[in-house]
Amino acid sequence: MKLNTLIPAIPAALILGAVMFTHSCANTTTPPSGGKKDTIPPVIVGISPLPGSVNVPVHNPKITITFNEYVTVKDPKSIFLSPPLEKSPRYKIKGKSIVVYFESDLDSNTTYTLDLTNAIADNNEGNMYPGYTLMFSTGEKIDSMAMTGTVLDCNTLQPIKGATVMLYKDLSDSAVFKHRPDAAVKTDEWGYFAMRNIADTLYRLYAVMDESSNNIYDPDNDRIAFWDSVVRPTMRAEDNIPELMKYDMEDTLHCMARKAQYEMVMFRERPSKQLIANKVRTAPRAAYITFMAPDAKIDSLWIRGIRQDRLITQFNIRRDSLELWINDRRKMPDTLHVFVDYLKTDSTGTLLPTTEHVRLAMEKSGSRSKSSRRDIKHEDTTCVMTITAEAETIEQNGFGIEFKFPIINEQFDSISLISVNPRQQESKMKFTVVRDSLNLRKYTLRPQQKMLSGYEYRLKIPYRKFRDINGYYNDSSDVKVSLPKDEKLSSITVNAIRVSHKYIVDLLNDKRDKVLRSYIIENDGRLDFPYLKAGKYSIRITEDLNKNGIVDTGDLLSHRQPEKVVFYKLRDGAYVINVKEATDIEQTIDFQSLFGETATSSDNKLF
Repeated sequence: MKLNTLIPAIPAALILGAVMFTHSCANTTTPPSGGKKDTIPPVIVGISPLPGSVNVPVHNPKITITFNEYVTVKDPKSIFLSPPLEKSPRYKIKGKSIVVYFESDLDSNTTYTLDLTNAIADNNEGNMYPGYTLMFSTGEKIDSMAMTGTVLDCNTLQPIKGATVMLYKDLSDSAVFKHRPDAAVKTDEWGYFAMRNIADTLYRLYAVMDESSNNIYDPDNDRIAFWDSVVRPTMRAEDNIPELMKYDMEDTLHCMARKAQYEMVMFRERPSKQLIANKVRTAPRAAYITFMAPDAKIDSLWIRGIRQDRLITQFNIRRDSLELWINDRRKMPDTLHVFVDYLKTDSTGTLLPTTEHVRLAMEKSGSRSKSSRRDIKHEDTTCVMTITAEAETIEQNGFGIEFKFPIINEQFDSISLISVNPRQQESKMKFTVVRDSLNLRKYTLRPQQKMLSGYEYRLKIPYRKFRDINGYYNDSSDVKVSLPKDEKLSSITVNAIRVSHKYIVDLLNDKRDKVLRSYIIENDGRLDFPYLKAGKYSIRITEDLNKNGIVDTGDLLSHRQPEKVVFYKLRDGAYVINVKEATDIEQTIDFQSLFGETATSSDNKLF
């Protein structure tokens, strides 16, 4: 890691000194041709107006920055002005200078900062200029306060790069939706921000992933983070404060040492406007309707020409997608006329009772020939089912059986579950069958006996034991799964203690972008994560306060943060568990301590 690149904000005196030094040495020698590759980034030798200038004109403003060599602008979006104007700054390159223009007048009596981080590189080798923040004022003084913080993803707690952190003197909840902020800054690769030269007053603090670059929050496209209460800066903007300096982003030691006054988690809000967003006819007797926002309130639903007792419906857990099936053997019409009574958002944003006529037509497949019957596939006349059985999770999840359509005739007692030991001796096992509470087409089969490593397990389903709403019967199935007996495999065991309510416990890979195993718990207990390859893992725990089994996002206007996510930290401070070959790791996690003010790690024990 690079630990030697520390670039503070450049005082005016140093700028003038650099200019004098450059001129005094200009004719002493001629640069040699050839030689080693240039790895030195460009250096600022002049700025107009000077840093810290006051009474800068508000009309036709421009800033000229001169370097010691020819430069180019690598990323125009990284030239960032705070407070932002309606249009982003423009620039021209004149010799060794960059001239930054503003297409509209500046506000009077306002302190501005112009950030050049990750924007400029030299012409020859592309060496990036590390960064610089210029401050100036259109009034009599420069605002002198500052604040720092970090912006993290609400699910992974990984840093968010390039988020726009915004301060509003307007303390109303609607300000972030309506107008540009009074001060703003971009987060760096570490999700860190240092807001400098701001006024000593009260603010609302937000961070927005501004996809349209308009410095206004658009809930349909942008992600957001917010601080729960109003804030007031307590730090003075001085160049020698480490938190306000510019660092090489590869300088891990210094970057991680920066103190953050505010830590915010970024999330995507669920849509608030309620209406039918999509509808699809998936089969003659099946369709789904999706809603724009979750928690759709439906009073009634009926289909013209179909008896109500022949209609099967099912919402997903978020209640924004409704599946429907027709348990009727008659030939279905080309178009189903569905009538939905629900609360719909009108043009004023008010939910009003509405009856909406939804037409569900089958997709036309073109003209059928006389031989069309030969084109019918076997699965088109079969009760299709999918069986899920993975060695790594079967002890926790059992065998999953999901039918394509709801079944109206079932014979689960015809199923055989057989264990085969390493000597190829077979024995039948007893099992239980549970229907999924959220998916009426899905069932879970769990053995009543302990499953053993090195054993093979076979699930056998005979022919014509299940019939679906179309009147079709199942094919026979024979699924095999073997529990690994690999001496190189490892395991993690979590002893969960002081579990006061519902939590979601996930085992993730080291990048935190894939859930490998998951538990939902409400009481103390033992959580097993077996059959792990050597590698790095993380344990993520989510506080499921509403007990719905999913991670709920936040809501800005309701001042509700996303459900709290914590990554378990080891005694050495690491969030990553390094699993070696043939190692069993046991962790004891105190849930009350983990989610309290003083989160501490518990026992770490290697066997």
